[in-house]
Amino acid sequence: MSLHPTLQPYADAWTHSIEAISELVQPLVEADWNRRTPCPGWSVRDIVSHVIGLDCEMYGDPRPIHTLPRDLFHVTTEFQRYMEMQVDVRRHHTAPEMTAELEYTIIRRNRQLRNESREPGARVRGPYGTELTLEESMRTHAFNVWVHEQDLRAALGSPGNLDSPGAHIARDVLLAELPGVVADRAQAPRSSAIVFDVHGPVEFLRTIRVDIQGRGTLETVPALGPAAAFSLDWETYVRLACGRVTPEAVADRVKAEGEPELTAAILRNFSVTR
Repeated sequence: MSLHPTLQPYADAWTHSIEAISELVQPLVEADWNRRTPCPGWSVRDIVSHVIGLDCEMYGDPRPIHTLPRDLFHVTTEFQRYMEMQVDVRRHHTAPEMTAELEYTIIRRNRQLRNESREPGARVRGPYGTELTLEESMRTHAFNVWVHEQDLRAALGSPGNLDSPGAHIARDVLLAELPGVVADRAQAPRSSAIVFDVHGPVEFLRTIRVDIQGRGTLETVPALGPAAAFSLDWETYVRLACGRVTPEAVADRVKAEGEPELTAAILRNFSVTR
């Protein structure tokens, strides 16, 4: 293996999730590919198309030349239009076409990862014309593929892998966004602390401390007398943070303590995916 040790966990997480997706969709009949998923506007076929498209672009394939229809109600931003291209171009593909392309894409990407010799800091092309490091790219991709595996599991009634390698990557990605949610978007009071107690397959206790300048930092030390505290299970945390459910839909699964306006503002701004 020539893959840098720093990158290996992301490659392992991607491999675990993409193979799980392949196993999930391989036996599906044609009608199952049209099932709705928690991802707004996307069916099972759309999720798999998106994953295939992401991996094809990471492999280095050019993006498809395709004109989107005007009646896609869930596409409201330029970023969503960008992401929808790889999805819409496959909307009429049959089940055998989808599974065959997925398997071929997995083979190509596995070969690419085996031969990857670049350093984690190497600059690579990202979505929407962005540039980021190879490490950032692989971490984000491992996160995305695991989240979409969970979308498929929800749609197909096949729960699992909530504690897989991808789940632990997702935990770290989502926790990195938490200071921005609390301090910047929810405008938590300065010199305050907000505690999150998450239980289930992935467990953690974290504090977001907001300093006198209004900047938020992530800490592992529990706070005494926090301005607000949340207790919820890992699956609900993921679904909220990834915009798959509204706070109202999972109110019975989230225990929130503190000033009601503050807790509501944090939950209202909890989604960090686009």
